[in-house]
Amino acid sequence: MPIITFANSKGGAGKTTAVLLLATELCRRGYRVDVLDADPQQWFSRWHDVSGGKVRNMTVVSYVTESSLADRIADSKARADYTIIDLPGVRSPLLARALGHSDHVLIPVQGCAMDAQGGAHVLEMLKFLADKAKIRIPHSVVLTRVNPLVTTRALMAVRQLLASRNVHVLDTPIIERAAFRDIFDIGGTLQDLDPVRVSNLDKAQENARAFAHEVLARVWGRVTDELAAADIERRTSEAAA
Repeated sequence: MPIITFANSKGGAGKTTAVLLLATELCRRGYRVDVLDADPQQWFSRWHDVSGGKVRNMTVVSYVTESSLADRIADSKARADYTIIDLPGVRSPLLARALGHSDHVLIPVQGCAMDAQGGAHVLEMLKFLADKAKIRIPHSVVLTRVNPLVTTRALMAVRQLLASRNVHVLDTPIIERAAFRDIFDIGGTLQDLDPVRVSNLDKAQENARAFAHEVLARVWGRVTDELAAADIERRTSEAAA
């Protein structure tokens, strides 16, 4: 059961949107997903409440703290295929503890210096764990709220900074889409939205699919047809049991 943690010590980096896109896409594919909401703002839990049980295969655990994290992860291992941790957008002792449990860490970063600094704090913590505790945790940066039409100087500067530090950046950025904002108000998934009322919904859905596929490829090393077929067979057997 892979544990995927989303972390950026600066709020407003698009972290919870990235969590939502990955979690709902994994659920759409039939995986059982637990989301541990450790963000005091509780944006993910609020979305889940608004959704009113529309999202199958998902369990959301709210008010996860540093002291309760290990127990919540242990509970999740008994029921989920994937556990996703949504950390606070602030510097917190919870960060190091969550990173230590993670199989992969995703660092959402907008194309601005402040977001890059928040992401750098996470990268520094990952380096500290590798150097001092010999705990090497795979990690990637995902660029968020990217304008589909404009490449800004700030975004280019962030890319250059990350490249200079040999930090892996996902090929799939999360594009700025109306659907990604509306879903928090309406609830449910991208598949539940009305394409007549939400512009470029098909492009938003494709962005989410590509993002989830690339994350799975990073978590597993590669996504093969054999792995996909074996997973479908496993889930079909479980459903029939």
